[in-house]
Parts: sequence; structure tokens; C-alpha cells
Amino acid sequence: MKAHESATAGPQEASARGNDALLSVQDLRTHFFTRAGVVKAVDVVSFDLRRGETLGIVGESGSGKTVTALSIMRLLPTPPGRIVSGRIIFEGRDLVTLPQRELGRLRGNVISMIFQDPMTALNPVFTIGYQITETLKRHQQISGRQAELRAAELLARVGIPAPQKRLKDYPHNFSGGMRQRVVIAMALACRPKLIVADEPTTALDVTIQAQILDLLRGLRQDFDTSILLITHDLGVVASLCDRVVVMYGGKVLETGTVLETFKEARQPYTEGLLNSIPRLDRARGEPLTPIPGIPPDMLHPPQGCPFAPRCPQVLEPAFTKCPHWRWCRAAPRISRRAGQPTHHIWKPGGPDRPWALPKIARG
Repeated sequence: MKAHESATAGPQEASARGNDALLSVQDLRTHFFTRAGVVKAVDVVSFDLRRGETLGIVGESGSGKTVTALSIMRLLPTPPGRIVSGRIIFEGRDLVTLPQRELGRLRGNVISMIFQDPMTALNPVFTIGYQITETLKRHQQISGRQAELRAAELLARVGIPAPQKRLKDYPHNFSGGMRQRVVIAMALACRPKLIVADEPTTALDVTIQAQILDLLRGLRQDFDTSILLITHDLGVVASLCDRVVVMYGGKVLETGTVLETFKEARQPYTEGLLNSIPRLDRARGEPLTPIPGIPPDMLHPPQGCPFAPRCPQVLEPAFTKCPHWRWCRAAPRISRRAGQPTHHIWKPGGPDRPWALPKIARG
């Protein structure tokens, strides 16, 4: 089965395919039950993450990326959030049904998370050394002295000078980039098999971003750690990831290798994302092409294709019928070399494939 087909495979197919995957998310639905109504933040999301692989999840704000990550970690605010259905298989165990005690043994030990804002992820009233050694003593069952030595090694590994001395400092004594390095050190403390990184470079300047990406890349090679990277920055995905999942409106629209997805996108939304970022091969002064409109309100999600209201070439059936994503991805890719406008035209395709992309000329 090709990589781009994974987003629409059924539970049985995903289960069979998940045998060689470290993490397999299958038909995940996460809703928030509010006074205003039910917010379907994640709606039938499926993907796999292999051992030693970096998988990027991209999309605009409100696409469901962070909620997917929090669902995997079982860190949803409850209430109002709740995993309604689906499975999250990690090394053969379903995290959705795992008891809290067993889940506590996994979090911070086998599965770690790098949060978006290190200042809120770190406790301001405890030293950095205390926060790192707490994780080590809880999961590794080592003495305080051993934990302190290990914490100093971790700080040195992530590039913090004078690590033994900095263990006694508080979060406010560090710059933004240094705080992010501390959070990464905490995530690596127990050498986890999976790291969920929720936009780890968003609040950093470009120079520090490059340093953090180099750090993550080196750590993956040294520890053979799988990374699930949540981001809206396609440049970060191109630099770090092996495969990419494109989310929109709480759904997975496309998944494939970074090379094939960036070279020839299959989904018009993916093409829109690629066209809206600066590129070195464009003529100087050439304007960017933004995606018109705003993401859908997941309190009242669209009945048909979630991207239909924003697509300039949509046909009427897409507003009422959601196309089968498997057949969308089975269609020829939209060539970026051709210089053609985004295509989002659905047409009848028979009883077993009610809506499919028409053939698109390659450039």
C-alpha cells in the first residue's frame, strides 16, 4: 500500500498495516461538548508513524493538528473534550482504552511531548534541574545524584553551556530558545520511542529555528526516536520530515512523502498552501497567492467537502457531497510545474466512486 493511501484506509487495513508501525491512528474522532454545541475538532483521522521516522502534520490554525496530538497523549481538557471513537495503537496497545495508571507509565517515559510555548510548559517556581530530575526519578528509579548528573548531560546534549550551573536556574533566567532546548531535554530524559512536537519553533526567530531543527535531526539519528511534528510551516516540514499529513477541517486530506507531496500535490488545498509561501525560484516582486476565505467553523462543519467554500473552481455537488478521499488521491497529481491553477472539480464516477477528480494534464 502506498503512503498516500494510508489516510483513507479502513480499520482492518490500518490494523494490518500498523504491524510495522510504532504508532497507528485509526478513524480518530475527538469532539468538544460545549454549551453552544458539539465542536467536531477531529473527524475520522487516520495515519501511521513508523519507527525512526519523522512525520509532519500541517494545516492552517483550526485544522485539528494540536487536538490530534493531545488526543494521542490523552491530555485533552475533559470536560469538554472527549475522544468519541477510533483507536490509537502504540506498540500494540490502544491508548484510548488504556487505564490512567498505565498511561502515566508511558507519558514522559516512552512517549514525550514538546509543547508549543516553553514558558507555559515549564513551572516558574521550580528550578530547571528539579523539573528534569523529577521525570528521571519517577520513571528511571535512580538516585537524586544520578538524576542530577543525567540532567546535566541532557542540557549539554541540547547545547546549553555550563549545564551543571544552569540546573539551579529558573525558567525566567533563560532566553526563549534556551527554554525550548530545556523542554527538549526534558522530553529526551528517558530516551522515549516517540516524541510529539507541537510547533516547537513557532515562537523562535529564524536563526534559533534552524538550531532547534538541527538539534531534533541529530537527536533522531542518535536515539532512533520517532517524531510526530505538528506545524504550519512547510519549510520546517521540508527540512525535517520524511512524510507529511495535510489536515483541514478536522480531516486528513492528503498524506505522502515530503518529496512527492511538495513536487506534485494531489489535493487542491495542499496546492494552495504551497502557492501561498515565498519561493526562491519565483521572480522578484511576484505576488503570493493566498487561499481566499477562512477555515470552516467546526461547530457547524460543512456538509460536503470542507474546502469547497474556499475553492475558486468548485462545482455545486461538492457543497453537499463529500468526495471519497481515496479516489481523490488515486487521481493524477496536480503538477506544480505546469503552472496551472488549483483544480477542485468533482464529477460523477459511478456507484462505487460517486465523486472523483477529473484527469489533469501534467506539465
